[in-house]
Amino acid sequence: MVNPKNAPVKQWIKAAIACIAYILFIVWVGNFWWLFLLPVIFDIFVTKIIPWSAWRKIKNKPLYTLCSWLDAIIFALVAVYFVNLYLFQNFRIPSSSLEKSLLVGDFLLVSKVSYGPRVPITPLSLPLVQNTMPISGGKSYCDKVQWDYKRLAGLDTIKAMDIVVFNFPVGDTVAVKMENPDYYTLCQRYGRENVINNPSVFGEIIYRPVDRRENYVKRCVGLPGDSLQIIDNQIYVNGQKQHNPKGLQFNYFVETDGRKLSDQQFESMQISNDDRLLVNEWGSGQDILRYLGYKTNDNGLFNPVYYLPLTEDALAKMKKLPNVRSVSIDKDIFAQPMFPFGYKNWTRDNYGPVYIPRKGATVALDTANLPLYERIIKNYEGNDLRVDGNKIYINGHLADSYTFKMNYYWMMGDNRHNSADSRYWGFVPEDHIVGKPLFVWLSVDKDASLFSAIRWNRFFAPVDGFK
Repeated sequence: MVNPKNAPVKQWIKAAIACIAYILFIVWVGNFWWLFLLPVIFDIFVTKIIPWSAWRKIKNKPLYTLCSWLDAIIFALVAVYFVNLYLFQNFRIPSSSLEKSLLVGDFLLVSKVSYGPRVPITPLSLPLVQNTMPISGGKSYCDKVQWDYKRLAGLDTIKAMDIVVFNFPVGDTVAVKMENPDYYTLCQRYGRENVINNPSVFGEIIYRPVDRRENYVKRCVGLPGDSLQIIDNQIYVNGQKQHNPKGLQFNYFVETDGRKLSDQQFESMQISNDDRLLVNEWGSGQDILRYLGYKTNDNGLFNPVYYLPLTEDALAKMKKLPNVRSVSIDKDIFAQPMFPFGYKNWTRDNYGPVYIPRKGATVALDTANLPLYERIIKNYEGNDLRVDGNKIYINGHLADSYTFKMNYYWMMGDNRHNSADSRYWGFVPEDHIVGKPLFVWLSVDKDASLFSAIRWNRFFAPVDGFK
């Protein structure tokens, strides 16, 4: 133990700085129970009642080295854990849903301070692991303890066209052997009993808490209180046509004159290897081409027809290629069920209008519009919901309206014909918001090799620049 009077001035200065920073952090978090740890911080720098650095006096060199490594590792893990929890998080773009704005292989620095960091809902979890242990494959968290949703003060709020990282809303229930498509889509396709009773195919059915669900990244195209509609692939919010981001792309059928497109032509339009789909080679390709109205050539064969995602610039280039005969947009021939399942005849390209709930707003409720808000009422806001004929009961009381407890958002990808987004699974609750990507700190092209795989021109590219 060191007498405080004998402690060097620099130790007092360090203690003062650490204590002030810690108190400011506690005020930000709003959990004043943590003030009881102040004496520990003071002891580390000044009194040293607990011999925190006793290992430095070890004479045995191998043991000294081991302890020094453990000290550094423990400090680094704690520091990274708090940075990851309250300040910043790394995120890698795994799919093409935001291309060509964000690309597969982009690594993003995600700011949690921008919208306010979310206090952990599942506090007992392995740091830096989302939901599954890397080797064993088991759960990386214990959901026996669950805290209420709370978000700390942030620097900003979500704006229209922001790219946002969030927890997958319908990722609450997961078939571990088939996570894509989501559990609810699997039940719609194959029947709930079939999914539950076939673990060899679908795996164990598990529940994941809000903050342990998979991280997704999309563009916010609808804010709380907005009315959103999609007409012929164009988004309208509150009746106003919205700006289209530069990287926006749709899928097109491209027919050639008999000659295939070359690698150089694909590369000039930045079409990845995975996206170079030739319909003629599909198992049912001939039937699809016939259904689309393509005619066979003099040899009784169909000319090559590609199914490609194209931006506006790539579309203009494609139409000018000498071996391209026709280009037509995909009219949703591979139609998938829209959110909510079985509700109206909305499609991927013509959807809504739909009201995006705002905290404190009240909507009239009946069996006609209940499918839109049923998941919000039951799953996201924790009410008991029952329908008896044409009557709706919420928490045992007859209800003809509902007042929302949270804000909700509408998220979509820029790769509009190849994005599993709100059109398929609905609203994103505010308690699912993780953070705002700031910039690309690394970008790796999986179609290239060695140093050519690094997209140097994307280093530190600000995400706001992709609007």
